[in-house]
Amino acid sequence: MKIIILGAGQVGSTLAESLANNENDITIIDSDQNRLAPLQSKHDLQVIKGNGASPRILREAGASDADLLVAVTNNDESNMIACQIAYTLFHIPTKIARIRNADYVRERDTLFNDNVLPIDHIIAPELLVTQEILRLIDYPGTLQVAHFAEDLVSLVSLKAYYGGPLVGYPISALADHLPHIEARIVSIFRQEKSFVPQGSTIIEAGDEVFFICATQHIKAVMAELQRLEKPHKRVMIVGGGNIGTALAKALEEKCSVKLIERHPDRAEKLAEKLAKTLVLCGDASDQELLFEEHIENIDLFLALTSDDEANIMSALLAKRLGAKKAIVLVQRMAYLHLIQGGTIDIALSPQQATISALSSHVRKGDIVKVASFKQGLMEGIEAVAHGDENSSKVVGRKISELKLPQGVVIGAIVRNEQVIIAHKPTLIQAQDRIIVFINDTKQTAEVEKLFQVGAFFL
Repeated sequence: MKIIILGAGQVGSTLAESLANNENDITIIDSDQNRLAPLQSKHDLQVIKGNGASPRILREAGASDADLLVAVTNNDESNMIACQIAYTLFHIPTKIARIRNADYVRERDTLFNDNVLPIDHIIAPELLVTQEILRLIDYPGTLQVAHFAEDLVSLVSLKAYYGGPLVGYPISALADHLPHIEARIVSIFRQEKSFVPQGSTIIEAGDEVFFICATQHIKAVMAELQRLEKPHKRVMIVGGGNIGTALAKALEEKCSVKLIERHPDRAEKLAEKLAKTLVLCGDASDQELLFEEHIENIDLFLALTSDDEANIMSALLAKRLGAKKAIVLVQRMAYLHLIQGGTIDIALSPQQATISALSSHVRKGDIVKVASFKQGLMEGIEAVAHGDENSSKVVGRKISELKLPQGVVIGAIVRNEQVIIAHKPTLIQAQDRIIVFINDTKQTAEVEKLFQVGAFFL
């Protein structure tokens, strides 16, 4: 596949690195040579210095026979214009753009089509992060929740703690504890390493456990691994940007919500816009302000400004003063590894969310959704089984007959809206939606090949 990527920032670089292999011809364009040089020296790809929205530069990048354009520069308008030029001049079949401005995102159904702005898929990082936080609030105690197959089945990660009935017992006991619910533990992360557990594997306190089940059964499985937390009733949000505002709007009907915004004009507008949220003008690192607003009673503290350091410091202070749980937004990927799982409970990255969403559109073998776990080290994918026994490597075969790479687990199948937890004798049928967990993303390319249909299949 011939792919042109516009923007060699964190997202563009990570995407280029993950796609650069013998089967992809990657060209990445950026106006900053310092970003391009390391990519060219480390990977088999072409780099071009220049403006990715320029017809001349796109022509130089080989746009006339490209299969895919991914526009992830820091400028929404440049991304949109590049997609328009790619469509009009070069007829590139698939065009993806990162769009961060909420005004554009709100009008996406009207704006982004072949008659107006020909963009096939838009990736809106702030919307993705908002949705991720809402899932974490729906399932308090989880570290990540990813829904697949129109939300029928989910992959969940969480820490196992003493008090969970399965902690200290083998995984095989799960079926005895929940005889009417099927679920599968697909991975355990222990002492900085992941492994695929067996039925005899003992769940230990402190394990990060990854399980798959029908979405309706998430809380029942969670209750086996930790004491279920009470729903968050008192929430404090720091930052009145698009994410903070959207979350306040979504939560204010069911929670007591306080929002801290440091800019007076913005705080005043938010107070008018949010009917039931208490909007405070101030600095979230002001200890007196947090005391006055009874931080010790806050169930969930969300630090969502565009300043990583301010988010981290205010969350650390809030936890020290008694807030029960803290989630922070960080732009710099390096911070994820430093702070996740320490005093701060969960760190989220718009870049990581963007890369996951992009991966859903650029993978081979009819991969329709990708969810990254552990900062991209592991992932869950949803693939559709196409073809027949002659043209497909999976259709008409039992799971035990598949040549799965080491560390790859088929967790569930969705067939006619029915969730089937996968076992060795389970037979895969055409059109099945298959949820696969990959413990090491170095194996992703092999999994993609598994779901590619032979060339003679029509």
